[in-house]
Amino acid sequence: MPDSARILVVAATARELAGGDGWRTLCCGVGPVESAAAVAAEIARERPSAILHVGIAGGSPRLAFAPGALVIGTEAHYCDLSVSTDWAPNTVVAESRFVAAALRVLPTAVTMRIGTSARIGGTDQCARQCEVEAMEGFSVLRAAHIAGIPAIEVRAISNNINEPDRARWHFADAFAAITTVTPALVAELRALL
Repeated sequence: MPDSARILVVAATARELAGGDGWRTLCCGVGPVESAAAVAAEIARERPSAILHVGIAGGSPRLAFAPGALVIGTEAHYCDLSVSTDWAPNTVVAESRFVAAALRVLPTAVTMRIGTSARIGGTDQCARQCEVEAMEGFSVLRAAHIAGIPAIEVRAISNNINEPDRARWHFADAFAAITTVTPALVAELRALL
């Protein structure tokens, strides 16, 4: 496969990954520490041309996301980091041409900032800063940014942010939504490289 087609699809768990012809996959583990370490190691091992980070997420009850609703991240924001950005960045902007490509594939998806928190179910602080919250986006996009690799995060909503009752989370809908769209997203990103 030519270097221009080497896309790495990253997700926290195997259930969020769609395998297919023409891309590599990486289960990076849950949370910002595991995902940052795994993605950085994979970049060092076999440098991809682009990274597509996929997975499930919590959404703001105010926006009343339907189960499995898709969100394209315009930026990843690290909600847990409370130091000055002079010391450490807390936001990574997604590759704009990748956002446009994802919108071509998912014209009804919402585009917005996606928060990253190390806590399952999130924090009130993250919910105040972002309408969508996950656990790995910032660290995956930050590792890509440091390496000079274009990247984007796309999420499927499984639950309301801060919903403690896992019986009310729509895992099956979210897993199906994200794995179904991954092949088309990879194809559209590959066309840009």
